[in-house]
Amino acid sequence: MPPPDTPGTSAVPCRVSIVIKALNEEKRIVAAVESALAAVRRVGGEVVLADSCSSDRTVALASAYPIRIVQLARADERCCGVGPQLGYQHSAGEFVYILDGDMEMLPGFLPEALAFMQAHPEVAGVGGQVVEMNTSSLEYVARVERGLGHMQAGQVDRLDMGGLYRRAAVEQAGYFSDRNLHSYEEFDLAMRLHARGWKLWRLALDSVRHHGHDAPPYQLLMRRWRSRYICGLGEVLRAAWGESHLGLVLTKVRELRLYVAVLGWWLVLVAVLGVPMPWTLRMLAFAGIAAAPVVLMAWRKRSARKAVFSVVSWCFNAAGLVRGLLTPQRPARAAIDSIEIRNTL
Repeated sequence: MPPPDTPGTSAVPCRVSIVIKALNEEKRIVAAVESALAAVRRVGGEVVLADSCSSDRTVALASAYPIRIVQLARADERCCGVGPQLGYQHSAGEFVYILDGDMEMLPGFLPEALAFMQAHPEVAGVGGQVVEMNTSSLEYVARVERGLGHMQAGQVDRLDMGGLYRRAAVEQAGYFSDRNLHSYEEFDLAMRLHARGWKLWRLALDSVRHHGHDAPPYQLLMRRWRSRYICGLGEVLRAAWGESHLGLVLTKVRELRLYVAVLGWWLVLVAVLGVPMPWTLRMLAFAGIAAAPVVLMAWRKRSARKAVFSVVSWCFNAAGLVRGLLTPQRPARAAIDSIEIRNTL
């Protein structure tokens, strides 16, 4: 395994590395690999599969193709941040694209993105438009309702859902993705890049098809609690503490203020229980304060069901924020222990 500051091992210059991060993606991995190979064929480069110890046929299916395959040495290190960094650690490209295992690269994006970055040397990363295939999923509906500005064309503050990055910029930022993060890994990279003066851009051009995963809303919340996905924001804050990008993290995450407000709401509810007043009045005050957010959201969303889910989701995320803040972290710059399963060189 090459050390993290020595990308790849090839003596031949590599233009683009597409890193596919995957965990149990046997249904989609063939389409992801074939689309990535077709994409690099047009611009020159390599495809690296970074597998997080899949227990299905993901690696076996991918092994039929001329790509590099690396895998985590320890399954207990699985998280959203470790896959991209593992792939980056084994890549050689001057530019690096991160592709999820349930995505497919679309033809035409990489040449346009490379041309844009060549013309704009101040830009560290370029994304495109994400074509969602599962438009009924909770994630998709919530994203549409929020109307996220960073998913629109133009200069953006982050590149969620993948992007093409300039290796020189990533090296300045210290590392590609923080191995400790269970979510918010693209946001963390973006803040470290912005703190060093780099810009990010999203083109008005389709870049990937995303199939995504879905589950019933409350089941999804429980899954994210168990997987620690919901702890990502707290982990980002902990990692940024004392660093140059802390101010950006505190001001750029709109939901952070919401989750802090939820924690304040909990404190008020606890305080009400200790107020010296008749028990009946105390319970009425508690019930009124507890119900207020649900009533407000029901009015805004015109749906009691959506309102209850929103408030429950806030509570899970607020608890995850605290959990992430309190979780010890490994050094983000340390090399990730891995096994090289297949090397095309």
